[in-house]
Amino acid sequence: MKVWLSQDAAARALGADAVARAMEAAGVVPVRTGSRGMIWLEPMAEIEIDGVRHAFGPLGAADVPALLADPAGHPRALGPTDDLPWMKGQTRLTFARVGVIDPLSLDDYRAHGGLAGLARAQATAPGDVVEEVVQSGLRGRGGAGFPTGVKWRTVAGAEAARKYIVCNADEGDSGTFADRMLMEGDPFCLIEGMAIAAHAVGADKGYVYIRSEYPDAIAIMREAARLWSAAALSPGFDVEIRVGAGAYVCGEETALLNSLEGRRGIVRAKPPLPALQGLFGRPTVVNNVISLASVPVILARGAAHYRDFGLGRSRGTIPLQIAGNVRFGGLYEVAFGLTLDQIVNGIAGGTRSGRPVRAVQVGGPLGAYLPVAQFDTPFGYEEYDAKGALIGHAGIVVFDDTVDMLEQARFAMEFCAIESCGKCTPCRVGAVRGVETIDRIRQGDAAARPLVTDLAAVMRDGSLCALGGFTPYPVVSAMTHFPEDFAPREAAQ
Repeated sequence: MKVWLSQDAAARALGADAVARAMEAAGVVPVRTGSRGMIWLEPMAEIEIDGVRHAFGPLGAADVPALLADPAGHPRALGPTDDLPWMKGQTRLTFARVGVIDPLSLDDYRAHGGLAGLARAQATAPGDVVEEVVQSGLRGRGGAGFPTGVKWRTVAGAEAARKYIVCNADEGDSGTFADRMLMEGDPFCLIEGMAIAAHAVGADKGYVYIRSEYPDAIAIMREAARLWSAAALSPGFDVEIRVGAGAYVCGEETALLNSLEGRRGIVRAKPPLPALQGLFGRPTVVNNVISLASVPVILARGAAHYRDFGLGRSRGTIPLQIAGNVRFGGLYEVAFGLTLDQIVNGIAGGTRSGRPVRAVQVGGPLGAYLPVAQFDTPFGYEEYDAKGALIGHAGIVVFDDTVDMLEQARFAMEFCAIESCGKCTPCRVGAVRGVETIDRIRQGDAAARPLVTDLAAVMRDGSLCALGGFTPYPVVSAMTHFPEDFAPREAAQ
């Protein structure tokens, strides 16, 4: 009997290790994989029946004896995994192997299409590899949406004795977990993407900067990097795993570079751009995990194949991370273009509480709150920007009609005040003044209302980093779309 069981951090938090121990006690050693992304079904096991993987979940250790004795008749049987509605509706390109393979088996990785992109890249001139990525339309999946190939082209054209590839794995936005799932479920895909980038721009050293709150991802990436090096898959290029200290601002690329250099994690003024003077003053590619992990499939299947998915200038697929008050939360990879209504009420099944949806925050704690009236907006960078919102890292947090939007707006301002690196005045001072101003609104001071929008405009235009610069999205959207929550009330005790 062949059995697969997730060792993803979410599955482990829900008891997957206890299920694994029960299976081993019964004489069955499961292959530990990443998660398929159906978090509400974790711990979820898969068993091969007549050559087809069938899903079972959510499981507890007590379910194991009956499961192994009669899988088909078990009450937790869900049917063939690939036929489940959650899986059938997806276009899995970047996450094709996550939940399918043993994350630390290079043989398993190769058997499921791994290394095909690197092989093609190594047989292709570096400049042509850069143009392939440009033509694919891939944009930064970490939030900024900057064209990945254009950044590579800049680094490739820079003259320097040494160049670097830096992977930003400091995934700190609430409601986001795609980076973690990719690193835990398919680490070689990320390293392969970095190796392709290194070949394209002429780099010989790579770093993966992972937040300290991801111990499982850190352990798996370290072992994957060791195995990759031992197999000599990218001669002349090696990858080192570095661990951040937990500062949210280090998700901003220049603060991250400072941290890598052993300096305080504060933002740098631009110019110079990191692509020209980045890590240790050298030309540096800084890309998010999902950006780099999307590169192997682009090289393996061609730019046109990837570009055929999506809409407008948002090409390819995006891993939606659905969380908050939803029935079905998890990771869902799909081409750009779905409406928020299709995502929240279709894929996610509406709220877990059964109450009406009131607001959805897209793009992390600094993203805008979208009301139901804007649920027809297609999921794309420019489409969301036109609504005063942002895609960000594609985290989607759902709230029902019991949410207090003034409290949510205050949280966004306070978050920025706490997490600011203190480099620039609009962020350092503006966020603090913003919290005070929202408290004045809460207490019935009508004169404070215009101050919020004025302050937001200054912060957006004057801040150097991603904190104060994005604060207007949640605060102004909450005030605009949910004005009733900003009516006078008694001061909080």
